[in-house]
Amino acid sequence: MDEFYASHQHYTTRLVLHTRDSENDVVQAASEVIDLIEKEHVQAIIGPQTSSQAVFIADLCNRYQVPVISFSATSPVLSSTQTPYFLRATLNDTAQLTAIASITRFFQWKEAILISEDTDYGRDIIPYLIDAFEQTYAAISHRSLIVSSATDYQIKEELYKLMIMQTRVFIVHMSAPLGARLFLNAKEVGMITKGYAWIMTDGMANIADSFDPQVIDSMQGALGVKVHVPRTKEFNEFGVRWKRRYQKEYPGEDQLEMSIFALWAYDTVSALAMAVEKTSGSNREVLKYIQEEKFNGVSGEFHFVDGHLKLSTFQVVNIVERGGRGIGFWKPENGLTSASSISNNGGLSPVIWPGESTEVPKGWEIPVSGKKLIVGVPVNKEFQGFVIVERDNATNITSVSGYCIDLFEAVVKRLPYTILYEFIPFENEDGGSAGTYDDLVHQVYLQKFDAVVGDVTITANRSLYVDFTLPFTESGVSLLVPVRESTHKNAWIFLKPLSVDLWLGCLAFFFYTGFVIWVMEHRINTDFRGPPSQQLGTMFCFSLSTLVFAHREKVENILSKLVLIIWLFVVLILTSSYTASLTSIMTVEQLQPAVTDVQKLLYDGDHVGCDDASFIKDLLEQLHFDKSKITNVGPERYVDVLTKGDQNGGVSAIINEIPYIKVFLAQHCKQFTMVGPLYQTAGFGFAFPKGSPLVGDISKEILNIAEGGEKEKIERKWFGDLNACSINSNTVNSENLTFQSFSGLFIITGAASTCALVMFFALFLSKNWQELKNLDSDKSTWQRLMSWWKYYNKKDLNSHTFRRNKINYFENDSVSANNGNGEIQEECQVENQIASSFSDAKSDEEEPEEISCSRFASPVPDASFVSIVVSQ
Repeated sequence: MDEFYASHQHYTTRLVLHTRDSENDVVQAASEVIDLIEKEHVQAIIGPQTSSQAVFIADLCNRYQVPVISFSATSPVLSSTQTPYFLRATLNDTAQLTAIASITRFFQWKEAILISEDTDYGRDIIPYLIDAFEQTYAAISHRSLIVSSATDYQIKEELYKLMIMQTRVFIVHMSAPLGARLFLNAKEVGMITKGYAWIMTDGMANIADSFDPQVIDSMQGALGVKVHVPRTKEFNEFGVRWKRRYQKEYPGEDQLEMSIFALWAYDTVSALAMAVEKTSGSNREVLKYIQEEKFNGVSGEFHFVDGHLKLSTFQVVNIVERGGRGIGFWKPENGLTSASSISNNGGLSPVIWPGESTEVPKGWEIPVSGKKLIVGVPVNKEFQGFVIVERDNATNITSVSGYCIDLFEAVVKRLPYTILYEFIPFENEDGGSAGTYDDLVHQVYLQKFDAVVGDVTITANRSLYVDFTLPFTESGVSLLVPVRESTHKNAWIFLKPLSVDLWLGCLAFFFYTGFVIWVMEHRINTDFRGPPSQQLGTMFCFSLSTLVFAHREKVENILSKLVLIIWLFVVLILTSSYTASLTSIMTVEQLQPAVTDVQKLLYDGDHVGCDDASFIKDLLEQLHFDKSKITNVGPERYVDVLTKGDQNGGVSAIINEIPYIKVFLAQHCKQFTMVGPLYQTAGFGFAFPKGSPLVGDISKEILNIAEGGEKEKIERKWFGDLNACSINSNTVNSENLTFQSFSGLFIITGAASTCALVMFFALFLSKNWQELKNLDSDKSTWQRLMSWWKYYNKKDLNSHTFRRNKINYFENDSVSANNGNGEIQEECQVENQIASSFSDAKSDEEEPEEISCSRFASPVPDASFVSIVVSQ
């Protein structure tokens, strides 16, 4: 007040202080407030310091309509909505929780323990902290409440309880006096050492530098979240004035730093003085104007938003040596940022942890003084290679071994810490299984087992109650079925590569392509003419001969050539695919499963076998198998029931998980095979309680031993070489090539043939339309169509093919005349052939007329003969 009015001498108003001591008592605080309001008629109240007092005082001031401003009451219960005359010149406790959750996420801690004061200040934060951690996929695993009046013995007793828990991350939310005692006792019991992580909320972190050296020494390595005070001009100048005045008034004492609460108190008085200057004396006006004040004070920007100070920036500090060392900042808009430009940790500068360690704590450990892990194992007397439980009757000692046990022990040995555990069989008094695998997993949820190790399948239903590690076996459910005789002995095996629809499709397109080419070649190509039977044979033989590229007919039409090229490409693809498929059938496919589809089993109503103790039975019922068709079959009976088959009192298939089937097929792959998978599962995994930190580390080591080959060695030890019959046991029924597989090719060749045919008829009609239009125009439609057919059936003498033959004739005739009379007979035969090709007076169904030939030994052909030929 002295400094404010010294710099604001022109103000016409002055604040008058009436101080009261609540003696840290809620009732006393309320009484003093009533006295101030009724007797002193104050227009505003600054304080109180604690949240528990503020709750009562805010309600009183709201009733009297007197503004109350607290610079240290941070409880989230206090709200300006319910008590509009209450203003918080500080931050809500919930504002820092997102910053704390960001720190735990940054260091990849999944759990933390909250140690708080058993007051409204300590309890009110709990639900908000839980929500903040859930946003980062972490959890508050335990809450420890300590009363303010607790003795050192009671504090240590609570700390000992926390020591035997796995979590090693502690969040401290306490008032300064109790928090200081907590750290002193934590150091005495050995909890301020390597492996522990401590985080203080701003209630302690804001004043950490003001603690006694002994208290600060007990906090070494702890982290804290405090409000960041920017080093502004106002702050620096105020610091100089503060030191001078403090040294003047307390010359014999050490200099104390101003806490953030003192800075807020300083700015609160300034804001109240400025608001009073603007009012006419009304309390309501004081409340209005103080909320409108916005200025840069010694604490930074001072501005009320919804009844409390605007959220700015938090600083993350690391308690080292004499106080807090800034290692980063947290802002609402961009989260954690490093305090320095160079940071090894990305979002935070390097941290010195308890025990002067630079290694980031894992966040959890198996407590040395804690109990052993009670690990439940299944009692499975069927597939004993996975878990074997044996009891020595002489010593009454139970031993546990097997593939799953060896794998678990190998994983635990690779962990960077020691885990003590004990295997406990899940058995009854008779030594048999005490329940199903679901019952075994449920024991972890009931906290009777700390973990389950064995051939336990990861399912969605079980994952509701426990957390599983990554699977360590192959996943899925498959069919185990007998194999049938090899198809090599089938006389019709050559038909198998193509399905029926593809065979029929190929024949259809063979004939269609031959028909299209015949239509376009018939008028211009003698190879495609002749009697109807000959033309039909030519049509089919030509298309079929393209299968082996042995067609002898030469096509002349350009459209025919285009169609033929595309068709030959299709034939090449078809023959290549057929050859590859037939080769695969003859060389690879040795054994065929008797059953290839679970739907066929359902349709035929066949009996199937499974293990009643597993989830397979429920799965079969979900697939709508009749309960009477489901038979409980152990592995010792697999050979017998599968050999008998459904018709002889056995089963058509065994349905089980792939790991079990592979173990069985390792010894019986010649008689049986595996088909599937028909249902996907996640495989076998180790089960732990929900949120157990062991899950992540063990999953990581499962991957490591799988990549390193150790897992395969354990597998060979118990089951031998499971891949020895991999070709047979994993045989999948070869599928025929279907019409759908080549539908694209057929569409291309069909479209090309159809387009060519349409273009041919369009050209034919445009060229001959005048003749066709006048041809038998007075007759019926049917008669006209027959006339058109006869016209089409004639040779096209104007085509290039026949014009070329005519020219060749004359050239050959001139040459033969010079050859002498010795070759006259041969040339006559040529002339007859050429003349016959020019004749179109008779239809192709009639035999061609014999044409005589006269030839003289003259170099010039007979003109009369030439005229006869043309006439023909």
